[in-house]
Amino acid sequence: MKRKYLFGGLALAFLSTLALNSNAQEKKESVGQVISKTATKVGNKTAEVAVKGTAKVADQTYKGKMAPDGSDVYINGKNKKYYINKKGAKVYLKESQIKTRPVKKSK
Repeated sequence: MKRKYLFGGLALAFLSTLALNSNAQEKKESVGQVISKTATKVGNKTAEVAVKGTAKVADQTYKGKMAPDGSDVYINGKNKKYYINKKGAKVYLKESQIKTRPVKKSK
């Protein structure tokens, strides 16, 4: 009779240990990692908006054309064409990379 309780108790302890260990394997991001990712996103968006604002004031917009990602194409003083990516960097384009912007149909 004592063996029955002993084996039952050991089996219960073993199963509960397995259940607790399976939950411990999940990876959760720490608060520092979440803040770091959010700060990076905010920094990239701020840089993008700042560079686009500068480009609209200082450079010309290439009318009727778009970059490979669908954004506006700008022309600087040296006649180089570029667009602003999601991180706020200027990406210079070749003529073959510039696409014609589709015309919107009016109803």
